[in-house]
Amino acid sequence: MDLALPAKDYGGVDIGRRNGNAATEVVVGKYDASHASSPAEATEASGTTTGSAENDGRPALPTEKQQQQEDLLQKNIYDLSIAQNYSQSVGAAQLLRWVTEHTQLISNPPYADWRCSLTIGSTGALEQAFRMLCEGNHNGGRGDVILTEEFSFATALETARPLGIGVSGVPMDDEGLLPKAMDEILTGWTDGRKPTVLYTVPSGQNPTGATQGEQRRREIYAVCRKHDVYIIEDEPYYFLHMPPFQKQGISEKAGNAAQQDQDIDAFVQSLPPTYLSLDLDGRVMRLDSFSKNLIPGSRLGWVTASQQMVEQYLRHAECNSQGPSGLSQLIVQKLVDETWGHDGFLRWLLHLRDEYTVRRDVLLDACNRQLGVLRCSDGNAGNDALVKWTVPRAGMFLWLQVNHAAHPDASTKSVVEIEEEIYNACIDKGVLVCRGSWFRADPSKPLPGMYFRTTYAASTEENMVKGIERFGQAIRDSFRLS
Repeated sequence: MDLALPAKDYGGVDIGRRNGNAATEVVVGKYDASHASSPAEATEASGTTTGSAENDGRPALPTEKQQQQEDLLQKNIYDLSIAQNYSQSVGAAQLLRWVTEHTQLISNPPYADWRCSLTIGSTGALEQAFRMLCEGNHNGGRGDVILTEEFSFATALETARPLGIGVSGVPMDDEGLLPKAMDEILTGWTDGRKPTVLYTVPSGQNPTGATQGEQRRREIYAVCRKHDVYIIEDEPYYFLHMPPFQKQGISEKAGNAAQQDQDIDAFVQSLPPTYLSLDLDGRVMRLDSFSKNLIPGSRLGWVTASQQMVEQYLRHAECNSQGPSGLSQLIVQKLVDETWGHDGFLRWLLHLRDEYTVRRDVLLDACNRQLGVLRCSDGNAGNDALVKWTVPRAGMFLWLQVNHAAHPDASTKSVVEIEEEIYNACIDKGVLVCRGSWFRADPSKPLPGMYFRTTYAASTEENMVKGIERFGQAIRDSFRLS
């Protein structure tokens, strides 16, 4: 994939260019792997020399290749020395350049003065963004309220609450947050200051797995413009957009995944537009992370926003998180920049997407076999499916809805009580699922239904199948099905 990047102002940070290229354009070439086809070529590529009449056994001068290797060794020693010291809050210059180029390739924000800054991960960046954009209730007054999906990332919710920031959930459907419902909430808001911040996970949303399509994103952005709402776009699962689910055997699925089109241009084109790419007003801060697509333990990511917002973010970082780990930055930069380049990184993301597609399909196969056969026995519920789900189009989560109304104790027990019974029964059977009530944005409001979150991120295929079998048995026991 040949990609040309115009020159970018990095906010006064001297970030350099790969191979010392100071030109105004960075060219990202095709994935390139050269293979020596003969011993002579291999010798030449290695930079070694052999004795000859000319050197008469004397030590040969280092070849150009050997000198390059020596220079690289010295550079790596220097890089390691730098990485072990304190750094600027904006992050290491080389990696900052790379993430800025990557952002330009993927989102290409439609205004000039946007910037990136490296972070200690999306959760740390989110906490600092909340501090920047909202006022808490620490002085006895009413704190600001942010909007988010009615079921949202639990860590984000728990990050906001200690800051004295309230959270209001917006109803959802299978495609995520409903723009009409959001508009109605903001139009009719009377409970203190109207929310000015929306926190959303547009792709493979945690916990529901919902993914906003292009039109949905445009509609939500239009509502935010109408009510002057700032958007925090948290996108750890953006590159895990998957093709439709196909019902087929596990071994056949694995073969198909290996045979999928490896055209990274088509892969990039298949991704929906980011909020950052739709942002005409500078009202979006995008959070990216290496945690879900590269190294979770790196605790490393980056934010992208207007220059003014990034400068404010850096002022907060200087007094809070300071800078990301130098060693984490060095490891990631050596991999994604010096080893892979943008082309190689996108190939890795495509491979990762294919792997997650196989895992998702294994879990869905198990759900169809173990849960799809469960029917409601309650007369009011008819013969509907007892457990329902929407096929995730991105991410790593499957959101299971269990029909509370069909439970034999529904008239005497609440959703939360029955949810807890099923949750404990699952633990007794050796499987862990997350309770839907843990993710509700506003715990004071009644649950719209009974849900459980499962994931296909870490377990083996065999254990995922066993887990769904045990979850299905816990449902049977709770609903007293034969």
